[in-house]
Order: sequence, then structure tokens, then C-alpha cells
Amino acid sequence: MEQLKHECGVAMIRLLKPLEYYEKKYGTCCYGLNKLYLMMEKQHNRGQEGAGIASVHLNVEPGCEYMFREKAEGKDAISEIFSRVDASFSGELLMGHLRYSTTGKSGLTFVHPFLRRNNWRAKNLCLCGNFNMTNIEEIFTQLTEQGQYPRIYSDSYIMLELMGHRLDREVERNYKAAKEKNLEGTAITDYIDSNVDVSNVLKTSMPQFDGGYVVCGLTGSGEFFTMRDPWGIRPAFYYQDDEIVALASERPVLQTTFDLQINDIHELPAGSALIIKRSGDINLQSIIPQKESHACSFERIYFSRGNDCDIYHERQQLGKQLVPAVSQAIDGDVKNTVFSFIPHTAEVAYYGLLQGFMQKGHDVRFEKIAWKDIKLRTFITEDNQRNDLAAHVYDVTYGVVRQQEDNLVVIDDSIVRGTTLKESIIKILDRLRPKKIVLVSSAPQIRYPDFYGIDMARLEEFIAFRACIALLEDRHMDDLIEKVYQRCKEELKKPAAEQVLAVKELYRPFGTQEINEKIVEMLRPDNVTTPIEIVFQSIEGLHAACPNHHGDWYFTGDYPTPGGVRLCNQSFVRYIDRLSKE
Repeated sequence: MEQLKHECGVAMIRLLKPLEYYEKKYGTCCYGLNKLYLMMEKQHNRGQEGAGIASVHLNVEPGCEYMFREKAEGKDAISEIFSRVDASFSGELLMGHLRYSTTGKSGLTFVHPFLRRNNWRAKNLCLCGNFNMTNIEEIFTQLTEQGQYPRIYSDSYIMLELMGHRLDREVERNYKAAKEKNLEGTAITDYIDSNVDVSNVLKTSMPQFDGGYVVCGLTGSGEFFTMRDPWGIRPAFYYQDDEIVALASERPVLQTTFDLQINDIHELPAGSALIIKRSGDINLQSIIPQKESHACSFERIYFSRGNDCDIYHERQQLGKQLVPAVSQAIDGDVKNTVFSFIPHTAEVAYYGLLQGFMQKGHDVRFEKIAWKDIKLRTFITEDNQRNDLAAHVYDVTYGVVRQQEDNLVVIDDSIVRGTTLKESIIKILDRLRPKKIVLVSSAPQIRYPDFYGIDMARLEEFIAFRACIALLEDRHMDDLIEKVYQRCKEELKKPAAEQVLAVKELYRPFGTQEINEKIVEMLRPDNVTTPIEIVFQSIEGLHAACPNHHGDWYFTGDYPTPGGVRLCNQSFVRYIDRLSKE
């Protein structure tokens, strides 16, 4: 319902045979490039603000380019890039990235991949990733204290500089070793190119980062790597055979691109790196000890493509878990209830909800009620007219709900800000004159910001948080707001690893139902008198449906890293400070 900007998408390909092999077997020297294009298009859902690709050619003569990069902005960036490039991009190492910004920074400067150039081939580094780091201030300070001057203050550029610094040291280590072997001239370069150990670079740089990440890199000498955070927050999957190694953010992308079965594909373990040397040797190495799993549950609810077999099943289960709560909301009157969903990502959970009722022996009535129209352009500047146009983003199917006789149950994948509900959906559903509207979320109440790659970092954006604050004010408990504010400021004086999340105290006085009722009150548009109830997934239901993805900090405040706790405390302080300035 409410589009969230979220995790980026990555695609990596390493051709293990000479380029001539693919031209002879597949009839094109652009075999890898064509596969990269397909992998990126299949992940278009993960980024529509920009895209970029990079490639490295092995065994190129001095004086010839061996490392290429191309970037573009906008939803058509992939097509634009691949219309520009030619066979020169079709190297043995290929990288692709799709971007959704999560920091508010936009423009071609911030589109991945990022490239650090050097005349020493092994010191050239190209990076892209699906990540958001929570301790970038500390790392920026560390770099500047070393005498470095990062050109841009962003986690991507600072990671490039830190990792590039460690790559320089690794090259210099090999230079020293080559000199000790009495090598001279190009023999030194060949020795360095053959002996760079990327695991040394990763082990001396990545433990310093706090956040969720999948980081991908290429070096000019032909090293290839992808590393995943030790909590497994961000996803990564790979496939290898004797011709190719490929990695993507989502498993079905590999299945479709290379016509694979699910068992052919492996998930990159948390804290590990997939490293392919210039020689083609493939290594899976532990870089940081694996920590308690906090794989993102929002991937399963909303972000990832639903054609992954496990995600499809989990979304069905999310719907089934809601059957008791929905049944209670309609007083068990399934016969006089019409079930529907908000297009498009809630569709599978909707099927699960229907199946759950049918498995209990009910005959269910299901219809496509909501239709999302093209985005309406609001040229009219007056607020009341603009709001009236916004109310028509969705339309409804008339004649399938019996007026004042049928309940209308509509499921969505999640309810975040509530803006679309208030401005459009409730108004348009009310035109059908149902006896009752039941709004259902397959996700629990979103109470806390994300700092690991999703564009929701301000507490006041969440309708559940605003409802909590409104309840505190209604009940004259403003002193708790002030107490939590002061507690957050005290916590922020401590090192991140010692902080506790004071923001949780705001929710303790209220049950879930009390917050639900306040949300309905806040979202009910003027002149809508139809009874409305809202049903959220329970935390227990989420865990039952997605048993292998324990990352639920959006709902519980249980952040996996110290940086998440620190930034949430900071978010509440900034929220109160903004209020005081109004």
C-alpha cells in the first residue's frame, strides 16, 4: 500500500573460462554481460532510483583499459546503461547494482558501483553493495585521524576509502615479499597480482562496521569477493559450476537466469565472504564469527520477490496466522463477509487467509475490491482539491458488497505511515457502504525505525508510534515522554555497546488493542461513520510463519547491533527536539 524504499540489489558474475569459450559455446562474446542484464532486470523491484555496472578484463596489455564502469539514474537506468555499453564491457568479472537511497542522498554521485583508481592494477578497487552502516561517524573520524580526506560523507565512499587503504597495505605487503625474493620489474607486478589475499583486506576493515550489509567488490588485478554481515541481516545467494560463479540478492533471480533448481543455489553464510582469486580458485571464508541470526523478516513480508518457493509459503502462512483475529473482528460471521486485498504484494498472504478459513470448513466470499490506478498528477494547488484527487488513487469494484449487510475484510502486507489509508483507501472502501470495514496487516505494528537499509528512520513516520504518543497525551502521561527523552540523552553519553533502548518504555503502558483502536481513530477520515477495526499480525504469528528470519526490530525494538540501539535513542531525542522548535 505504502511504497517503501528499501534494500538495494546486487548481481555478480565471474566467468571461469576464457571469453573465447563462451563465444564458441553460446555464440556471443557478451554471454556474461547478457546474463548480468537479466539478473538486474529480475531485481528491478529492489531499486528504481539508479543502477550501475562494472567489469574487469584479465590479461590486458599495458596501455589498454581493463576496468570499466557505467552508471545511470532513474527507473529506466538499467535499459539506459545496457544501451550504451558494447562488447568492451564483457570482461571475466562483472558487477551490477540497483539502488534505492535510504539516506536522503540522491544523484549520480551516490549511485553504485564506486571506483578507486590507481596505476597499480591490484590497487584499483570497485565496490557496490546492499548496506547501511550505523557507525559511519566513528569510521570517518578514524580515517581523518590517519590523515585521509574522504571526498564525500557517506557510508559507501567511506567504506571504499577504508577498504582501499587496507588493499594498499596488502599490495605493499606483497611488494615487500617480492623484493625479498629478488624479483624485479614486471615480475614484481605479476607476483602481487597472483598473491593478493582479499581475506586480509576484509578481516582488517569489515569488523569495524556496524550495520546490515552485503558488500561486493572487484579489483583491477582480477580479485572478486562478496561478504555478508555476521548477523545475516541482508540476503545473498550464489551458484557455481565449472563455467561460472554468480551471486544475487534473491534466489529466484539465479534460478530464472541460469535455469536452476533450488538445491543448486547456496545462501552465503553470515559473516563469510565468497572470494574468487584471479586464478579462478573459489574460496568461502569466515571473516567475522557468525552471530545470532537476525535475517530481515521484512524481506519475507514485502521486499523480496514472491516467486521464491520459501517466501511464497511464508507469506501464505502469514495470512493463515491471522484467521483467529480476523474471525473475532467479524464476530465469526464468515457468511456475510467479503474478503479482498490491497494490490499487489499482499496477494499471497490473502490466499493464505482464505485457505485458513476454508480449512476450518467455511465457504468464503472473495472478490477483487481494490484497484490501483495510475498515479494521478495533482496540478491543482489548493490543499482541499489536491487531497480530493489523492483519494482517487484507488478505485473499487461496485456491486459485490451488500450494503449494510456484508463485512468487508481487506488485507495489506504492512501498515507503516497510514497516509494512504487515511487519504484514499478508507474513503473509497466506504463508498461500498459495508456493515463494517476490517483492515488487516500481515505484518505486526511497526513501532521502531530501521537503520540497516530501509527508508524509515524517523519515529514520527509510524502510525503506531504516533498513536502511542497520542494515548500518552490523552491520559496525561506526558511525564513519561519527558522521562524517556532524558533517559535517551543519558544513554547516548555511553558507548554504543552499553546502551539500552529507552524508547521501549513508551509502549509499556498499552496493550496492542489499545494502540489499534487509537490508530483507527487517527486514520478515520472525516464523514466516514462505518465501523472500522484494524488487525495486525502478532509477533508470535510472524515467527511461526517465518521461523528462519528472526530480524524483527521494526516491531520489537530488538536491534541486533549496538548501532541500531544508539540510532533509535538518537531518533527519539531528535523527534522531541524538533517538536520543541515548532
